[in-house]
Amino acid sequence: MNLDEIRSQIDGIDHELLALLGRRADLVHEVGLIKKRDGLQIYAPEREEALLRRLVEMNRGRLPEKSIRAIYREIMSAALALEDDLKIAYLGPEGTWTHQAAIKKFGHSVNYSPQPNFADVFDQVTRRLADYGVVPIENSTEGAVSHTLDLFVDSPLHICAQILLRIENGLMAAIPRERIKTLYSHPQVFGQCRGWILKNFPEADLVEVSSTTKAAQIARDHAEQGAAALGGPLAAEMYGLTLLEESIQDRATNTTRFLVIGEKTCQPTGNDRTSILFAIHDRPGSLVKALQAFDQCHINMSKIESRPSKRRDWEYIFYVDLAGHCEDPRVAEALAELEGHCSMVKLLGSYPDSSE
Repeated sequence: MNLDEIRSQIDGIDHELLALLGRRADLVHEVGLIKKRDGLQIYAPEREEALLRRLVEMNRGRLPEKSIRAIYREIMSAALALEDDLKIAYLGPEGTWTHQAAIKKFGHSVNYSPQPNFADVFDQVTRRLADYGVVPIENSTEGAVSHTLDLFVDSPLHICAQILLRIENGLMAAIPRERIKTLYSHPQVFGQCRGWILKNFPEADLVEVSSTTKAAQIARDHAEQGAAALGGPLAAEMYGLTLLEESIQDRATNTTRFLVIGEKTCQPTGNDRTSILFAIHDRPGSLVKALQAFDQCHINMSKIESRPSKRRDWEYIFYVDLAGHCEDPRVAEALAELEGHCSMVKLLGSYPDSSE
């Protein structure tokens, strides 16, 4: 075949794809009508993850898993936008890593609402001004995001999904490298790039700001004073900065885990994670006895963090991630046993243990 013949075949396939996408949208609309009639949520993270896994298994073509997920993410995003005016609150401003994580989960077709802080993300979802919120919970280099953990204590919201996003920070500026005197960035980014900063800019002043997007804006507006920023390439693009060096984080596998928060938790998928909070009685051996509940039921704990309760001096609340769903018999048994050793146990949610 010559070039024109190949292009003609591609045009024919595109025509078929559009027709199939239209038929798919009609069926999704019927599903949406049934869900609205029965009072069910339009967005179902457990169904979404099961669908993506099945598509990856079915794939026998040249497209890698990452591409299959990206393509269907946008197809599902368009379907969600057709069925409901879905609004996602996230820690803004536009262009932050949290914004990019939200897009990775929900695609480009839904509405996004940037918020100035963690509390406002929770508040928007609690007041139903947004359907879901996206917040960071931990970084593979810097550990837990304490503000998010603290907000879960009094919030009625649940975790319904997680997002893992590879973080690659860069040095961006509107001036040559040798003129840089001050580096601006979010505190987490400074922590992730600590070794690189000491090696490359040991004399530079470090100024913490609320987001990498804000840092990029300052680098643009105060370039003549020697300002530069550390952050992602999207922030550099938004503010017309030159990316002087890429991938400057100390660990090549630097990853941040984000949570999707909403009103309800998810149904079991067969590969789930459960997050809880608990506070122990102020008695000798209470923590050991509490943790034995998981050991006795052979439940793997993938994470445990302690935070001051802020209700009483020297009282702590523990955040724990468990393997399994809260409806799994062994997990349910462990949680029931845990309650006997604690002054408070709060189920934050069970959700797909996705690596994407």
